Amino acid sequence: MRIAVFGAGAVGTFFGALLARAGLAVTLIARGDHGEAMRRNGVTVRIGGESFTVRPRCTATAAEAGPQDLVLMTVKAHAVPEAAAALAPMLGPDTLVAGAQNGIPWWYFHGLGGALEGLRLRTVDPDGRAWNGIGPERAIGCVINSSNALVEPGVVLNHGNRTLWFGEPKGPVSDRCRRIADAMATAGIDTRVEAHIRDSVWNKLLGNISFSQIAVLTHSTLGPIVDDPTLQAFGRRIMDETQAVAASVGARTTGTIDERIEMSRKVGQHKTSILVDLERGRRMEIDAQVGAVIEIARRTGVVTPTIDLLYALVRRRAVAGGCYPPDAPLPW
Repeated sequence: MRIAVFGAGAVGTFFGALLARAGLAVTLIARGDHGEAMRRNGVTVRIGGESFTVRPRCTATAAEAGPQDLVLMTVKAHAVPEAAAALAPMLGPDTLVAGAQNGIPWWYFHGLGGALEGLRLRTVDPDGRAWNGIGPERAIGCVINSSNALVEPGVVLNHGNRTLWFGEPKGPVSDRCRRIADAMATAGIDTRVEAHIRDSVWNKLLGNISFSQIAVLTHSTLGPIVDDPTLQAFGRRIMDETQAVAASVGARTTGTIDERIEMSRKVGQHKTSILVDLERGRRMEIDAQVGAVIEIARRTGVVTPTIDLLYALVRRRAVAGGCYPPDAPLPW
């Protein structure tokens, strides 16, 4: 299986390095200093007090990579529409594209059925470029749980977890998802194929939309947030409303909110990735993680006053930090 990792930052480089170490035909696509360092020196991964270095094929463009069997797209959610056009040289007749973004994915309403079948969310794919450029029939749902940091160009530090969940937007479990999972498993990646991948999307989103966003507003790690009664209650209301929106489109989250809070408490010193983006002046994934939930709620009639307030606050904070377009209209 020919696998390309498009937008190989910290997360994509980590998984690409594992695939390369296992001898799979993997190509990492990255530009800038990081891409240059990988092409010159290979990739070094630090994990659990040890390290290894591999030299996978690294290119600056999809055209150099050529046609692939699977493209693992690890760009930020707001970059997906632009990336869709750049992927074209890698897309053969049977190429699959697994997008590993936080938040609600662009393909979400492909194969869902019901009144919203085929809906294109303006918050994540405003001009339909992902839908039209990639094509929902190529899409494989993907949820990543892995914490990584790019400590210097070409060097990735893994803080824990190496989990990839795959699933068909149309469900159920398919042979093509099994083939992907088998390839990932040979690299020591914790992989499973989900019959209901949308449930996994919402499960991860519960943390991203609540305490991760509150971290942006407070410039705090997770521990002080969950230990503050008022902020914890704020997070609970956000998660309550998010679960109601998920249920309105037939998704089901697992575990209780209390369990979610304890999970955040256990990684209390963790600085969320969206806060890191703010601190480094990078565009933030606000629309996919928060705005898309409101957009869906508007369609299904779920009232989300807490999430509405959160969206306004986080957008304004991001604009002040130069991490969000100052003139961006509400996307609904």
